[in-house]
Amino acid sequence: MSPLRWVGRVVAVALSVCALAGVVRLVAPPSGVPQQLAFLRASLDDGAGESAQGMFPEGYFFLHVLYGLSWVSVGMQEPEGSRGDALREARWALQRLDGPDGRAPFSQSLTPSYGVFYRGWTNWLRGGILRLRPAEARDPAEVRRFEEDSAALAAAFDASASPYLEAYPGQAWPVDSTVAVASLRLHDALLPPRFAGTVARWLDGVRGRLDPHTGLIPHRVDPGTGDPIEIARGTSQSMILRFLPEIDPAFAAAQYTRFRDDYLVRPLGLGPAVREYPTGVDGPADVDSGPLPLGVSLSATVVTLGAARVNGDTSLARALDNYGEVAGLPVTTPWTKRYAFGLLPIGDAFLVWSRTAHPWVADPSPPPPTISWWWRLPLLSLFVAAGTGPWLPALRRRVVRSRRAGA
Repeated sequence: MSPLRWVGRVVAVALSVCALAGVVRLVAPPSGVPQQLAFLRASLDDGAGESAQGMFPEGYFFLHVLYGLSWVSVGMQEPEGSRGDALREARWALQRLDGPDGRAPFSQSLTPSYGVFYRGWTNWLRGGILRLRPAEARDPAEVRRFEEDSAALAAAFDASASPYLEAYPGQAWPVDSTVAVASLRLHDALLPPRFAGTVARWLDGVRGRLDPHTGLIPHRVDPGTGDPIEIARGTSQSMILRFLPEIDPAFAAAQYTRFRDDYLVRPLGLGPAVREYPTGVDGPADVDSGPLPLGVSLSATVVTLGAARVNGDTSLARALDNYGEVAGLPVTTPWTKRYAFGLLPIGDAFLVWSRTAHPWVADPSPPPPTISWWWRLPLLSLFVAAGTGPWLPALRRRVVRSRRAGA
């Protein structure tokens, strides 16, 4: 066999192996959460949090809080006696957030101190850590801190004319307050209820200030009144809908269905993805959305995986998960798993947080399915063509030789 023929055969084998891997990733349930968490912990130990902070204002915070929350979700799926690793890692993440590096971007002068973004996310993580332990085995100091922080958040909401508290001086995003209110619902599920009135008033305020264009919770609001000043966007909406079912499942179901109708697309007829702006509306990209090829936000698409899981939309969650296995270029070893070659650990953090998502407080009713198994067919056809195409010339030569021999 000539050297050129050998090269062609090696290329054909490589293409077939890659195509087969693509088929498996497209149809098999994704795995590797422990390896993803191992990669993230190693990255955090190597300074990934500090590097992420140089990319956007909450980079350090998000890497740590999502790592801790993912461990909480993993621990909740384990028997109570097997949650030691989850507790240790979640507490480690919270300890890092409790330090000066975790608080650095936030203002102590806000109400509550350091703002609703910082206080809401850390309170949700505190509550998750408590949820990993039976009531009689919880650390009294951790319980006391959770009660105090929950009370501070509730007092701030009760005193505010707007349902949306400031995350930074003079700036308010509804997603941050949604996380904080979900933490109050978590408090009332774990400890003697105290905040039902605060939650009810918050919901009334939210329903009266929806984005008039989409009927959804807006992306950004006036910090004094809570009135919308920016249309609902995929990056914040996908995260809001991760937490809203914990607060009010019925309201969340209506919001989720509307979001799915207006933002879920299949660019080029391939896998499902989420637009940053509703269909028919275009807008600029920013640090939260990332680049917007064909209007799609990769970050919103990843976070929607978690929102779909929490809302019980199993068909969409599975589709997003499988498509991510194909498009995300995962690299797996026996010890770690990373996506996009591990170049942006913050992306891995959002993905594992979404992949481990499940309700912590409520039990939402699943929405009607919006995507069938057959969305995979175009990609499967591409993989089959890529895997078999390189072998067609050899097959054709063999057929021709066979015909000549039989002539």
